[in-house]
Amino acid sequence: MVDPTSSLGDDVDEENAPECATCGEKIVRSPTHRVVTRVEDGTVQHRHFCDDDCRDGYAG
Repeated sequence: MVDPTSSLGDDVDEENAPECATCGEKIVRSPTHRVVTRVEDGTVQHRHFCDDDCRDGYAG
């Protein structure tokens, strides 16, 4: 299985790539890719962002 959260983004094609939580763009081999992880109700939640601006503008 390919890990779409890989820090290198190796072997992640557009079909399996995560989407930015703010703008919805697929994140493929982006050096500005950011991931925010938190625990909600005992479950780990990941939010992917294509860059710092999208991460800072997330209203969720």
